[in-house]
Amino acid sequence: MKQFRADLHCHSTCSDGTLTPFEILDLAKEIGLSGLSITDHDTTSAYTQPFLSKAAELGLQMIPGVEISSIHRNTSVHILAYNYDLQDEAFKNFISEAQGKRNDRNHKILEKLKELGMPIEYEELVAFASNDDTFNHKSLGRPHIALLMIKKGYVPHFQQAFDVYLKDGGKAFAPTLSRTAPEVIKEIHRAKGKAIIAHPGIYKNRHVVQDLLSMEFDGLEGYYSRVAPEQEKRWIDIAYNKGWLVTGGSDFHGSVKAHIPLGCSWVNEETFKKILER
Repeated sequence: MKQFRADLHCHSTCSDGTLTPFEILDLAKEIGLSGLSITDHDTTSAYTQPFLSKAAELGLQMIPGVEISSIHRNTSVHILAYNYDLQDEAFKNFISEAQGKRNDRNHKILEKLKELGMPIEYEELVAFASNDDTFNHKSLGRPHIALLMIKKGYVPHFQQAFDVYLKDGGKAFAPTLSRTAPEVIKEIHRAKGKAIIAHPGIYKNRHVVQDLLSMEFDGLEGYYSRVAPEQEKRWIDIAYNKGWLVTGGSDFHGSVKAHIPLGCSWVNEETFKKILER
């Protein structure tokens, strides 16, 4: 009997991944995953009825997920929402409003790039994303900007676009003017979902981390592809002492982050079932 493994953090073409939701299902089945959650940025549009039906046909157990942008101490904080009510219209509207704030952030990034001598018009970005096979343009974000920077000859490769210009603290970085973390947590709970701190190990500001750990979260992402095992243990211990859930996932994006394969971080069946509990 195969081991139960569920990747609870991945992105499709509905946001900034390079595989469609259906292609992710096929890949998950191919590599032997038992469960999955697609957690696109500020959109739940992957979760159509045909998608859910295809997952059931493949024997893949699903947990509805979304990665929501928030702000705390002027730091961008990502919050994973799991097992919320897919039919909750207020939650859908809340997510849609967050998407609009991401577009405002895109404009600010382009303004900074122009000041740095790398002009990109917003209409140019939309046209590029619409015509490029790598991405779907439903949810424009930094990966789309990075690829266009490469095409225009501003940077030689994707990693430099992020490391120098687009990452948090980069020369052209602009935060998403999002809701506060407590506001996001409250809305997730109202929609009967669970609120999880995404990749807590990447935050460098210890005050931000301390504040997050004092909020009404249901858990944290303890298993994560970009965190060393010894660092994972720290977060797992913190969650255990707080009585929180420990979730995990790869943060798979497809070809734009080819070094992060689907399923490289995962949770077991016990954790999967706990997230499904109301």
